[in-house]
Formats: sequence, C-alpha cells, structure tokens
Amino acid sequence: MREGGHMHAKDILIDGYGRIREEFHAVVDGLPAERLNARPAAGANSVAWLLWHLTRVQDDHVADAFGLEQVWLSQGWQERFGLGLERHDTGYGHSPAQVARVRVGSGELLTGYHDAVHEQTLKALRSLTARDLERIVDDSWDPPVSLGVRLVSVLSDDLQHVGQAAYVRGLLESADS
Repeated sequence: MREGGHMHAKDILIDGYGRIREEFHAVVDGLPAERLNARPAAGANSVAWLLWHLTRVQDDHVADAFGLEQVWLSQGWQERFGLGLERHDTGYGHSPAQVARVRVGSGELLTGYHDAVHEQTLKALRSLTARDLERIVDDSWDPPVSLGVRLVSVLSDDLQHVGQAAYVRGLLESADS
C-alpha cells in the first residue's frame, strides 16, 4: 500500500468509501421499516430511497468505470428488492411517485446490498495504479472525466446522500419526542 512511506491516492479513496459505509450503517442501525420508508413531507425522499439511491449510483458508476457487472444485477439484488423499476434504474430524476415505490421490509436489505457494492468497489480500488486514475472514463464532458475524478464525484454524491438520510432520520425521531 505504501512505497517509501507515502500514501497512495487509492488509499485515500479506500478510506473515503469506507466512511460512506460507516455512515450508512449508522443511519440504518435500529431504524424500523416504517421509519426507513417514511417521507417527512409530501414529495420528500425517505431514508430508504436515499440509501438505495446512493448505493445504486456507486454500483452503476464503479461497475461502468471498471468494466464490471453491477452487483444489483449479478448478485440478484434487483429481484430481492422487487421494486418494479427498470433494470438499470439508479433513482436519478425520480418523480415523487417513483420515490414512493422504493420501500424496504428491513434495514438488512439495504445494508446487505450496500455491503456487497462496497466489496466490489474495494476490490476495484485495490487494483488501481496511479496511471489508472488518469484514464478517461467519460468523454461526453468538457473536459473529459478521468477515473480519478469520477471516483471522487461518486464519493461526494454518496456522502451528501448519506448525510441527507441521517438528517431525515433525525427529523423523524424528533417528531416523536
């Protein structure tokens, strides 16, 4: 992992993605299904939707960038969730009606899927070299997007969503007290 006492960029990414997983588990821990699925206001996102969405984004983008199959499809998570959405749906641009379809019977379903995606992400990150991070993965942007930039974008997006999920959990719990 370290050469000559220096930390590699991949070690920083591994640490960052580990923090998403830690925060994810903290949000789900002890939260019953009705709270996971509750929407704090009409049209607002539920904790379940936010956590499902951030995991779908990580799964989709990491698989695409590394030429892997999404865990959602390869490990049967699409069937286990049974949401009736398109195979490759990540939640991006969901209407309030589509958000309402993302419901879970337990937090274990969410953490199980997230942990499976995290494992695939870790394997991919461990394989990285410094040169890999410069590889262009999306030339539809100006400037084109490198693998390093894409991985930081997913990290940023996921941390924002897990923070939103923690906030929604807090709102729901404070409404009870």
